[in-house]
Order: sequence, then C-alpha cells, then structure tokens
Amino acid sequence: MKFLAIDTSAEYLSVCAYADGKREIFFSPDCARAHSVRLSAEIDGVLRRAKLAVKDLDFLAVAVGPGSFTGIRIGVATVKGLCLAAEKRALAVTSFDALAYAETEPLLALIDAGHGCNYACGYGENHEVALSPRFLTADETEALLQEGWRAVRFPKADPAEGLINAAIAKCGEAADAEKLTALYLRKSSAEEKR
Repeated sequence: MKFLAIDTSAEYLSVCAYADGKREIFFSPDCARAHSVRLSAEIDGVLRRAKLAVKDLDFLAVAVGPGSFTGIRIGVATVKGLCLAAEKRALAVTSFDALAYAETEPLLALIDAGHGCNYACGYGENHEVALSPRFLTADETEALLQEGWRAVRFPKADPAEGLINAAIAKCGEAADAEKLTALYLRKSSAEEKR
C-alpha cells in the first residue's frame, strides 16, 4: 500500500508518505496561517524523500476537520486537485481520527474550537466512535471528563503518526475525490457574525 496523507486542519502541518511499511513524515508544530504557502513544497519534499510520485500512490488521504475552516479548505482542495489530475482515490480522515489513532486506549479526542470551546469525539478500545463528533462548551467538556473520559489533544498525541495509522486502518474507505467534503461542526466566525 502506498499513500500520501496531509493535515492542514490545525496550527500544525502534517505531510506523510507511506510505502509498504516505510513512513516519511514532515511535521511542523507551528504552521498556522502558512499552510497555503508551505504545503506544496512539503508534499514535493516528502514524496521525493520517499522516492514516490503521485502516480505511484494508491490513494491520498486528508484531514477533513473539524478545525481551522481555511486550513481544512486548503487541504481538501489540494487533495482533490491531486486526485483528479492523477485519477486517484481520496480518503477522508477526521482530525479526531488523527488524534485517536495516535493512542491505543479509549479516549475523548479534543480539538480547540476557540473561545474556551472544543470539538470532541469519543473513541472506544478498537477506535470505534463511541461518542459522535460534536461542538462542546467548556462546561460540557468538563462534564464529559468528570464522567471518566480521558482527554487527548495535540501536543500530547502525535497527529502525524495518528494520521498515518488512521489512513492505514481506513484505507478501504477511499472513494472518488469528487465526494470529498469537509467536516464542519459549527458555522465559521464570519457566518456567526452575520
């Protein structure tokens, strides 16, 4: 199996190539507002180091959210463009998956939604979704933690490793790139202020 996986949904940037068990990873923990500037060069670099071309890949995976609205659009558009140009399939991986698959035990994957709120998704022992993706206030998050959920978020979890692990586990779900859509759990700040 050979694939490229990218995550532009948060302040970090992950670009990962996987080829028959070998991993080539680029990870930058602080790439906020620079995804569009750095993404193409990092894709080229990772593929070159992995000795792969887009034509060699079985599919391309992308983190579809939730997270930064602009970052998600950049990642989804890039993967769609590469897939359509090379006639490859696309795999949607949630930002929650990238956190959950970095761990091996049940957890509550949390992504900062700003203003003290979180995007959350609960995972069981076999990475099955036990609590569907949702938007939570700080109080709602605290209530779930009080119920016994173990929280995991970046930087505690390695989202690049989780992204690769999730893509491997979900590879059978790769589909036509035209069906690739973002996962938004709330309106953007611009939409909320209208």
